[in-house]
Amino acid sequence: MAEPVNLNHFCKAKRRAAQQKQAAENRVTFGRTKAEREAERLKAEKTARDLAGKKLD
Repeated sequence: MAEPVNLNHFCKAKRRAAQQKQAAENRVTFGRTKAEREAERLKAEKTARDLAGKKLD
């Protein structure tokens, strides 16, 4: 005969596994290193400065 299973523990383990899977997907989707964020910020600032320098009065 099989041992009884605590359904509360089963549901919690299932929910934790789903949350870990979602967290892994989010890390791939949204995860960027600090250097990548900084490089993007610097590029945006340079673009804004270049555009402002070419503006006609």
